[in-house]
Amino acid sequence: MSRDEREAQEIFAEKYGVGRGEVNLRIERQVMGGDWGANGYTTMAQADELAAHLDLHPGVRLLDLGAGRGWPGLYFAASSGCEAILADLPMEGLRLAVQRAAAEGLSDRVHVVVSSASHLPLRAGGVDAVVAADVLC
Repeated sequence: MSRDEREAQEIFAEKYGVGRGEVNLRIERQVMGGDWGANGYTTMAQADELAAHLDLHPGVRLLDLGAGRGWPGLYFAASSGCEAILADLPMEGLRLAVQRAAAEGLSDRVHVVVSSASHLPLRAGGVDAVVAADVLC
């Protein structure tokens, strides 16, 4: 892991360790359109447009890079029926994504990988689509 990756992991581990309060959830619902654990600015309407462009549907494997708490990969799995692989470095965010996947009945189609985009343990051609919403590379 590079120095930059370690620093990002530490920053986001701390961020994900702080619970989201009701005010945060209300803001996310009002601004984003739902409460799927968003960290950035992509709205559900924009995510729906992206899913349409990617032709997400059952049988498609999606890789969500920088998934954090699971936005938008969890949402795509729930709304389109696709399989989602959530990849990020901070386990704290991915742990929350796993909990949400279980609560939504998505555990059979959502998988997590603790990895940076540069060290993914996936074979070439192992996914059909890739998203990196609100991620700075």
